[in-house]
Amino acid sequence: MEPVTALIVAACSGARLGGGMPKQYRVLGGKPLLRHAVEGMLRHPRVGHVVAVIGAGQQPLADASLDGLDVVTVIGGQERADSVRAGLAVVPQGIVLVHDAARPFCPPEVIDRLLRSLEGADGAVPVLPVADTLATGDRELRGTVDRANLVRVQTPQAFHLDDLRFAIDEAGTRLATDESSVMQVAGLKVATVAGSEMLSKVTTEDDWNRMERIVASRLVTRTGLGFDVHAFGGPGPLIMGGISIDHPQGLAGHSDADVVLHSITDALLGAAAKGDIGQHFPPSDPQWKGASSDRFLAHAAQLIRGKGGIIDHVDCTVICEAPKIGPHRSAMRMRVAEILKVSVGQVSIKATTTERLGFTGRGEGIAAQAVATIRMEPD
Repeated sequence: MEPVTALIVAACSGARLGGGMPKQYRVLGGKPLLRHAVEGMLRHPRVGHVVAVIGAGQQPLADASLDGLDVVTVIGGQERADSVRAGLAVVPQGIVLVHDAARPFCPPEVIDRLLRSLEGADGAVPVLPVADTLATGDRELRGTVDRANLVRVQTPQAFHLDDLRFAIDEAGTRLATDESSVMQVAGLKVATVAGSEMLSKVTTEDDWNRMERIVASRLVTRTGLGFDVHAFGGPGPLIMGGISIDHPQGLAGHSDADVVLHSITDALLGAAAKGDIGQHFPPSDPQWKGASSDRFLAHAAQLIRGKGGIIDHVDCTVICEAPKIGPHRSAMRMRVAEILKVSVGQVSIKATTTERLGFTGRGEGIAAQAVATIRMEPD
C-alpha cells in the first residue's frame, strides 16, 4: 500500500477576512484554522505524514498553532505554484493529498473516496454539483449559463506524487488556481468523487460565522468541581486569586498555596477529565516548591484549548473568616481572567464564612471550592 502524505497549503496572507492576522491562524472553536485542517488529516489512518507550507515570517504563528503535532513546516513562495513545489520537495514517495488550510473540516470518507478513485486515475478531486442558477452580467443579467456539466471543485486533491511533479514542471507559469488544472494541462487524467459541504472554504466573515456554528454543534457542555484547603502558616502576605493580599499570615503549602487558583485549576481539569492538580504538579516534585500557581491554572486552560475546548465560565467561593474578600474581588477576577485568557465577565469570585464553625471558623486556614463550565468535543 502506497504511503500517503497530506500537503496543506497555508502560505497566504489571509488579509481579506480581517482579524489582524492571516486567517489560517485565527482561532475557530478554540483552535487555529490551520490546526483544524492538520488534525483532520492526521486522524485518517492512511495519512502517514503531514507537511504544512507556510508564508515567510509566519513560523512563530505556525509553531504556536501546531504545538504538539507531528507536522513538518516548509516556507512557501509568493504564488501557490511556488508553495506547492516547496512542499513537494520534502514529500516522500507515494500519494500526496494537497489541501487548503482554509478548509478546516475534512470528512474521512472523502479521503477514502479519493484514494479508491486514484487506483484508476492520475489524480482525483472532490466535487459538488452547482445548485444555483448561473448567469453572466454585472449590474444587469446578460444571460444564463448551462450548469448541467458544471461542478464545484474542492480540496483535498489526491495525486500520485511523480505525476503531480511532472504536471507542475510541464505547466510552468500556466499553473492555475488548483493542482487538478495543472494535471489537465499536462494531459493527465483527473477523476472526480463526491465532495462535501463540510469542505467549504473560509473566505468571508459569513463563512467564518458558518464555521463557528459548525464547531458549536460538535461541542458538548462539561462541568467540573474543584476544592482546596490550606492552613495558615508563616508571615504574610497572603497569595490568593493570583494577587498578593496584605495579611498577618500567609498560607502553608508546597507551592504558593493559592487556594483560589488551585480550586479553579482542579475544576477545569475535572471538566476536561484530565485528572487533578496533584497528577500534573505532584507536591513530591521539588521543582514546584514555592511555584506560582498561575502556572498551574494556565496549564489547565491550555490542555482544554489544545483539545479544541472553550472555557465558558468559572465560579469560586472562598470560605474564611479573614481576610475580607470584597475589597480584593475585582482584582482577583481580573487576574484569573488574564491567566485563563477569558473576559472578566466569565469569572465569578464569591466569599462566605462557616459562622465560626470548623477549622475555617477558628481561623486555622482557608478553603475554596470552584465550578468550571467548558465545551469540548466528546472523546
